[in-house]
Amino acid sequence: MDMHDRPTGGEHSKLASLARLIREVDSAPDMETALRVVVERTRVLMAVDACSIYFTEHERRRHVVVATAGLAPTVVGQVQFGFGKGLIGRVAESALPINLEHVPEAPHQEFVRQSGSGPFHGFLGVPITHRGEVLGVLVVRQRVVRRFDDADTAILTTLAVQLGGAIAYARASGDLCGLCRPDGAERGWIEGLPGAPGIAMGTGVVVFSSTDLAAVPNRKPEDPRMEEQHLRQAVTRVQEEIRQLSADLDGTLSAADRALFDAYALILDSPEIVEATVARIHQENWAPGALRQTIEGYTRHFDAMEDPYLRERGADIRGLGNRILAHLRGGSGTTGDDPSSIILIGHQLNAIDLGLAPRDRVRGLISAEGSSLSHLSILARALGIPAVVGIGRIPLEHLDGQEVVVDGNRGWVYPRPNPTLRQEIERLIREEWGLESDLKTLRDLPAKTLDGMEVFLHTNAGLIADVPLMMAVGSAGIGLFRSELLFMRYDRFPSEQEQMKVYRQMLEAVAPLPVNLRTLDVGGDKPLPYLPLVERNPMLGWRGIRLTLDHPELFLTQLRAALRANVGLGNLRLLLPMVNGVAEVEETLTLIDQAHHQLLEEGIASSRPPVGLMIEVPSAVYQAEELARRVDFFSVGTNDLAQYLLAIDRGNLHVSQRLDPLHPAVLRALWHVVDASRQAGKPVAVCGEMAGDPAGALLLLGLGFRHLSVSAAVLPRVKWAIRSVDFSHMASLARQALTLEKPEAIRRLLEQTLKDAGLDRLGGAVSENGKTVREARAATGTPRYPGSTAKKEQRGHD
Repeated sequence: MDMHDRPTGGEHSKLASLARLIREVDSAPDMETALRVVVERTRVLMAVDACSIYFTEHERRRHVVVATAGLAPTVVGQVQFGFGKGLIGRVAESALPINLEHVPEAPHQEFVRQSGSGPFHGFLGVPITHRGEVLGVLVVRQRVVRRFDDADTAILTTLAVQLGGAIAYARASGDLCGLCRPDGAERGWIEGLPGAPGIAMGTGVVVFSSTDLAAVPNRKPEDPRMEEQHLRQAVTRVQEEIRQLSADLDGTLSAADRALFDAYALILDSPEIVEATVARIHQENWAPGALRQTIEGYTRHFDAMEDPYLRERGADIRGLGNRILAHLRGGSGTTGDDPSSIILIGHQLNAIDLGLAPRDRVRGLISAEGSSLSHLSILARALGIPAVVGIGRIPLEHLDGQEVVVDGNRGWVYPRPNPTLRQEIERLIREEWGLESDLKTLRDLPAKTLDGMEVFLHTNAGLIADVPLMMAVGSAGIGLFRSELLFMRYDRFPSEQEQMKVYRQMLEAVAPLPVNLRTLDVGGDKPLPYLPLVERNPMLGWRGIRLTLDHPELFLTQLRAALRANVGLGNLRLLLPMVNGVAEVEETLTLIDQAHHQLLEEGIASSRPPVGLMIEVPSAVYQAEELARRVDFFSVGTNDLAQYLLAIDRGNLHVSQRLDPLHPAVLRALWHVVDASRQAGKPVAVCGEMAGDPAGALLLLGLGFRHLSVSAAVLPRVKWAIRSVDFSHMASLARQALTLEKPEAIRRLLEQTLKDAGLDRLGGAVSENGKTVREARAATGTPRYPGSTAKKEQRGHD
């Protein structure tokens, strides 16, 4: 950075004030308070005469003031501009900042007429957006002529970004009705991405880390006295930790440095922490929530200080608060007195969160981060739990304890549904149950098209507990056994004997049906806790076959365990992950032969199993002909293949919504792989999530895939779809899809195919369910927000 580009002292002060403002907005108890904080603090921070926030009401095609500082309070709910009208309309329409040192006469007169205020000349307005939709406009005004600089625009834009998610939630929950629509309003919904199909309704339960105090929601305590006792016990434990740490460092740190621990102990003894938290507990908040309120109030004073050293003391207080929370709340944020129907909610839900929750009561999942191809989505589909992911920067804590509807077919969340909507949702859920009952009758029937083409439906598995589920739905075997789940259960690499025991159990339980055991596939978004990796780009890093080839001792141990487990059974097939070319295949085959010969020399009658490889990276697609000559079968992982072909990290919230398995490049890659395997006379399967969507499965059938591996929860839906169509029609469908240039066009083609086959009820991630909450919304007149239907279709989510 050039010396002249560095922030000045005044700019440093502004940036520090901006950071404090954002923290204050985050901790605001409700939307109205957050808006008030923004306009009041921004007016002071930017030294302007007025700051206002307009909300955009798409259904009424207007922008209306909902908060202001510097104008008369009566303008709230009254001052408004229609779409395309005035400067506010221009900001919203262009979705770009507008900066004027002198407002033109016509817009100026209209604003003066509506607000009843004197003249303003300087104007800076920035759009407030969420997920690409304009939700409002944040504006500052100056009475004198003023040209706002780039730093002013950056500050206002930062605040607008901060407000986007909060406003989207407030719109959906109806919290803003009294602000911008005095006559009342129907509630809308929060828009995310489909994680797992289905519709669910229940009480929101927010999961938070035991060391993330800021994410703790407010809850009414069941027993305030017990909460107080838990708090005091947690504080005592932290005090003991501090004393022990100070004693351990005696002789290492100076007396002055160790005095900091004494200061911590004094803080914990002070009434500002413990007694203030106790008071909040008895004011109807549980201990973690009361602790969060106390720490936030305490640190706010430090954050407001200009002295950098004193500001850092606020961070110390937060650290103490997190330590107390860690003792106060071990594990997940769920409790033993959770409601009977839970919608599990978190900023980044994972398998552990789901595992710690009472599984028999979890009805749906909501995660701020993630995509339709994230591992949470895959797990949710495997368990048959409706899920919505990737909803973005939404104040999830406000959903805690509220009734919530999850529409996993569309990727929408409905907070606090009104009675009419709730009634429609209950009807749709009953229909879903009826569909599941109908699907059970397909268990022993073949997955054969109307004109006689048979498809072999396998299931994905990782645990022995998955076997009863796959048997219950009539699976043809395990198309993908995720061996990494075994490695994740240990705090070290499992031994050959430990692995052999698990593999043997799985092979015996499924025999004589085949088991495709994928060799160790870790790294990237699947790290091992005892093999920490710090990589700049882990998705392109040391993962899959690359890792095991670099550690042949680990690979040979796994191969020996698998081959020993297969003795006398013969249903093992090995599957190699993340292969990028011929050299890796040949090196791997050499190690497989080595393990086989070792066992023979030891007197173990092992046999060499068929070996296949995953097609997951573009290089494997373009060497498919050469690879097919060296292995016995292919299995396409559409999740990773789409990710690498489109250069989109499926775990990255900012871009994951652009990851579309129906992208023409993905379909053409699939066609190329099928053609190469056909010429080599080798079978090819799909084990990615595309196969688990009924519409996607029909397209794969048309492309030439005869083996699909899906979760047990969706296998009956896929089987019903296959049994309802002609293969010749699907082949024609695939040829037509390969000529299309946009995913949206391919999606519409598939939706029409489902409709023509009478499969509207099946739904899924690729296709849109014919009977979803959309119908309930239409029945109740609930407005769609944010955005418009046209915009949604343009983004290709329908």
